Formats: sequence, C-alpha cells, structure tokens
Amino acid sequence: MAHTKSQGKTNQKSNRPGQRRGLKKFGDQTVNVGQIIVRQVGSKYHSGEGTKYGKDFTIYAIRPGIIKFFKRLGKQFVSVVKA
Repeated sequence: MAHTKSQGKTNQKSNRPGQRRGLKKFGDQTVNVGQIIVRQVGSKYHSGEGTKYGKDFTIYAIRPGIIKFFKRLGKQFVSVVKA
C-alpha cells in the first residue's frame, strides 16, 4: 500500500483560456448580418429590433445597419438601425 496519495487530482486541474465575453461591436458602428455584437452570461443586454439571441445569450445582428444602445424601463437594449 502506498504511503502517499496519488497526484492525479492536481494533475487534472489545468488553466483554461478565457471565453472572450463582452461587447464585440460598439454604438454607431456598422454591422452585417450574422455578426456578433455581445457575448454574455445571462441577459445583461437585451435584444431589440434587428437583433436576436443565441442559445448562450449571444446577441447577433439579423440585418445590416448601425448599432444603437438604449435603455427602456431600466434595462439595456441593443438594436440595429438601417443605415
């Protein structure tokens, strides 16, 4: 029987890269169809006109145009306005 515990548990821990969340495009920038605007956990930003949610709360553009950020009822929204 071994007198020291095996080191398997500490070897399994590894540094993983960050998930690159946050704003990818900012206000008044142009965007094309399908481009990602926000990568987020939960719904800090809500999708407005011209945008949709992905399955992990990613907001992306569904039409080309200019990005606008605004607040409504205390919530932050992202929309794409036609250029």
